[in-house]
Order: sequence, then structure tokens, then C-alpha cells
Amino acid sequence: MEISYYILIFIFLYLLKNHLLRKFQNLPPSPFISFPIIGHLYLFKKPLHRTLAKISEKHGPLLFLLFGSRPVLLVSSPSLAEECFTKNDVVFANRPRLLAGKHLGYNYTTLVWASYGQHWRNLRRIATLEILSNQRIQTFADIRRDEVRALLQRLVRGKTSGGDSNVNVVDMKAAFFEMTMNILMMMIAGKQYYGDYSGEKLEESRRFKEIVTETFQLSGATNIGDFVPMLNWIGVNKLEDKLNLLKEKRDKFMQDLIEEHKNSRNNNTMIDVLLSLQDAEPDYYTDEVIRGMAIVMLTAGTDTTASTMEWALSLLLNNPEALKKARKEIDTHLGESSRLLDDSDLAQLPYLHGIINETLRMCPVVPFLVPHESSDECVIGGFRVPRGTMLLVNLWAIQNDAKLWEEPNEFKPERFIEFKGQRDGFRLMPFGYGRRGCPGENLAIHVAGLALGSLIQCFEWERINEELVDMTGGPGLTMPKAIPLLAKCRPRQNIVNLLAHL
Repeated sequence: MEISYYILIFIFLYLLKNHLLRKFQNLPPSPFISFPIIGHLYLFKKPLHRTLAKISEKHGPLLFLLFGSRPVLLVSSPSLAEECFTKNDVVFANRPRLLAGKHLGYNYTTLVWASYGQHWRNLRRIATLEILSNQRIQTFADIRRDEVRALLQRLVRGKTSGGDSNVNVVDMKAAFFEMTMNILMMMIAGKQYYGDYSGEKLEESRRFKEIVTETFQLSGATNIGDFVPMLNWIGVNKLEDKLNLLKEKRDKFMQDLIEEHKNSRNNNTMIDVLLSLQDAEPDYYTDEVIRGMAIVMLTAGTDTTASTMEWALSLLLNNPEALKKARKEIDTHLGESSRLLDDSDLAQLPYLHGIINETLRMCPVVPFLVPHESSDECVIGGFRVPRGTMLLVNLWAIQNDAKLWEEPNEFKPERFIEFKGQRDGFRLMPFGYGRRGCPGENLAIHVAGLALGSLIQCFEWERINEELVDMTGGPGLTMPKAIPLLAKCRPRQNIVNLLAHL
């Protein structure tokens, strides 16, 4: 009994000390109870973005939390996000050193994981000027068109379901992912890996799919050792071994591609562009830098874009009037049976653009912006933020806040009809903001717009039954649908002739 009494006294004094210390140091508000070792981790339930949104509703839009031993600044308002990414943008330009960055980010040297500095600026310049510039994206327009039309072909010729021979039931998650992966790999290396292959090509495709699957599984895995280091010390965490094995497989696969291009260049792919830079500066543009850039493009550009399209079509199936409006807009612009949608048409389709923006608002596939870390002490919202604090911006909470958006739970593409771009101040910023904003924004919008618009133009779409499509989000690094989308489609009568010539 006496021991229990002393334990309670110790806990009380510990909590009181932490509370008074935060007040004295002028730290942002925090839920009162922060336990030794685990901090506020005990509060967290999946999905984390909704859990933290509820905590912010109760305690305020600026919170100081402890993820185990790691200090975290949680931001859930556009004004505070603006403060972080404008006058404090340089301070928050670093990334936290997490285990995934060590092994999958080549010891924190890739574009995603590198600390702010000259090396990161070089990588960013390469990405924006050499690989993802407007001119380069236009150069790859034929690849996007060919892969989208290959998807249309597969849907037309796919296996049927039920009694209607013209109706296909399609796994849209797989369809979007495979199409997007082929687009990215054609841009990176001039090769496709999803399709009907045999022999050596089949084995190469199998290896590639295995690496991709493991990458997304392990990238999305939560490493508790990042927040409670003692678990790494005592060997409880086995994730590091898996990451090491994956890195070896990815390196081997990507290096084989690089060697192929060293022997035979066509100067059209991303690898060729990087090899030309290597010719001029071999000491800097090493094979590791090239592998790292290719991996970033592949992982950052596939699952996110594919998931956005899956969410968009799910929302359209649950809102058939919006689907009709989108089809009417495309038909009016193109003529009902004159030609298929092309990249150059996208700028003339504001409602389609509104659908994509509304999807990015309601269902951001990255519900938190990629974490930042403060390189120096700064002041946010009048409070002191210590150096080495991880910044988490709850994008989902901001973009679904009823105080910021009229009827935020309603799918209303019309709210973005007069809207230009993919940002609305700091209320809508699905691609991040500031120095570390996503350089692939333009490419993602082109891919999503062309694919989604083409599917709307060429097929009639229905839910597989009368029930609404389940819009529950699943776990992972991105926010996938918990239940992958299955949808019925049949070719539109006025488009059949165009599809027959694909």
C-alpha cells in the first residue's frame, strides 16, 4: 500500500513538473497527461488523422505533443500553416530522421529525405528543371495518352460479369495503379512492367511487382522505434532488417536499368537525362544519386495518383448527377463522337478540374503533409517551438473543417469552377507548400485529368449494387480506400466506333 502511495506521488509530481515547465518555456498547449517514455502515444487510434483532428478540436489548432521522446508540433489551421510555410519556411525545411529515410532514402540523401542545404537544392533543381518541368511533362504526353488508351482497351476487351455481355466489373484500384506505374516507368526507364508478358519479360515484371509491393508495405509501416528508441536497442523492432533486404533488391533492380541505359541511350527517359549530367559531373551525379531520384519518382508518383483517381470515381458513383455534368462538359467540348479526349483538352474542362480538386480536398491521399523538422528555435502562434521539433500539418482536418468550408462533407465540384491551380491559400494544399512542396504536382494533375476524363467520356459507370460505395479510408503511408473500388462499366454507344480503333 505504501509503495502504491509513493508511485502516485511520483506520477503527480512528474505531471505537475511537465505542466509547469511547458508554461515556463512558453511551449504551445498540450493535452495535460504525457507519460514517461511513450509521451502522448497512448492517445492515438487509427486512422491517425481523424484522431488528431478530434484532439485539435478539443485542445486547439496548435498543439505540442510528445511522440515518445520526439517533440511534435501539430498544426490544424490554415493561418498557422501559413505562418510555418512563409516566414518560417527555411526553419521548417528539414526532414525528421526516421528509419525509412535511413534505408530507403540512402541515408537521408534523396530528394524526399535530405536535409535542407546545397545537396537538397541541387536535387530540387534537377527535379523541377530537368525532369518535371512543363516542357518535359509535355514531352511525355504521348506516354500518358498511350497508357490511358491501353487502359480503355483492357476495359473494352475485359471479362464480363453477369448476363449483360457488354458490362464489365472492374477492380479500379488495380487498373489505376497498373496504368500509373506504367506511365512512371516509361518516363523513368522507357519500360512497362504491367501487361501480358512471357519468358524473360515476365520474370522481370514479377521482380518489379514484388519490389513495388514491399516498398509500399514497408514505407507505410509505423516504426515505433522512431519514437521509442529503446525498442531498437533491445532488438524488439525487426523492421530494419526488412528495410535492408528491400534496399538491396531495389538497388540491384535499378542499377540493372542504369547499366542498360549506359550501354544504349535514347536521351528521352529520366535515367538518360541524369546520365548526361553524370557525364559532366561524375563525382556528384553518382549511380546512387540516379537510383535515389528514380525511386523517389516511382514511390511518390504512383500510389498517390492512382488512389486519387480511385477516390474520385468512388465519389462520382455516389453522386451520379456530378458524373452526368462531367460527361456533358466533355461531350460539349469534344462533340459526342468526334474524337477521344487528349491532354490539350484538359484546360478547357473546368468541371473535371473541379472534380479533381474536390477529391483532393475531401480525400487527400496524404492526410498529413510529409513531416518537416525545425532546424532552429522559432515562434508559431505566439508560442516558442524548440529546435528539432517535428512539424505535422493535418491537411485532412483543415480541408474538412466546417468553419472553413460550407458543407464540407458534401461533394461539390462547383466550389472550384472559378478556381485556378491546386491551392486555395492554405485551406487547400494537397501538394504541400513552400520549399518542400511536391514538384510532381503538374504531372499528377495531367495523369489524373486525362485518365478520369477518358473513362467518363468512353463508358457508362454504375455501382455494383444499390448500396453507396464505402468511403472508409484504410491504413498506410497514404490514405487508400479500405475497400478497393469495384465498378460496373459498359462502352457508351456513341463512342463504340472510336474504341474499336484503339
